[in-house]
Amino acid sequence: MIQSHTIQIPVNKINADGALSVAQDFLAIEEPLEIRLEFSSENQRITQSISITMRTPGNDFDLALGFLFTEGIINNPEHVNSIKHCDAQNNIVKISLQTGLTIDVARLQRNFYTSSSCGVCGKTSIEALQMNACPTLLKTSDLVKAKTIHLLPEKLREEQSVFDSTGGLHAAGLFDTSGNLIALREDVGRHNAVDKVIGAQFQNQNLPLPDKILLVSGRASFELVQKALMAGIPILAAVGAPSSLAVELAKNFGMTLTGFVRDQRFNIYSHAERIITN
Repeated sequence: MIQSHTIQIPVNKINADGALSVAQDFLAIEEPLEIRLEFSSENQRITQSISITMRTPGNDFDLALGFLFTEGIINNPEHVNSIKHCDAQNNIVKISLQTGLTIDVARLQRNFYTSSSCGVCGKTSIEALQMNACPTLLKTSDLVKAKTIHLLPEKLREEQSVFDSTGGLHAAGLFDTSGNLIALREDVGRHNAVDKVIGAQFQNQNLPLPDKILLVSGRASFELVQKALMAGIPILAAVGAPSSLAVELAKNFGMTLTGFVRDQRFNIYSHAERIITN
């Protein structure tokens, strides 16, 4: 079945013996999404573009709200009056906030720019996250068996419908501590997939998530740790490697960070006390 966020194109295939053939291939769609925010300032309504991200269309409202939440711009879904697409191509999302809500305009003037490769640029230090009210996680969250962590990549992969046809999307999956899948989102950008997962939970007023595990299909970057921390997720598992700053951030804020979760093995880089190994 062809999905709306994929396209099919003809390609030339070269086999091992050098033979040329023509075949059809599916590609994951990548298009820009502009996030606009309407808010009150000095007794007038202002609409400001705050982010452009290259994303896979679908779950755009989750993505926009997840981005605003993880960047510390909004913290309550009840502050949102409306959210809608406002162009024919559905590549612009406008979020209207409640009248009278105080917004940190200086934060909006950072001129956020995101891409599918690097995520949001501009954070220069862990101290900046402390100013952003990034919470330190409590040590009372549920313990998780190591064998549960082992099962997560296969469960995530089984639900990646678009990856099956394109091979070109990242995924983020939210699990409970028994390994049951709660939510999954796919996107060309790993940070977008995480924002979509968190944004959906934000809309449903489920945040914070002190009894959940977040699994990402690629590496664990500083940005992904930051987003998981904002959502109060105590365990971040990654199929790939973590970066040095991701590990430092996880250690400082009380998160259990695991990497190379595949082939019945994984490394624990911080706060191993949440993982039961026998």
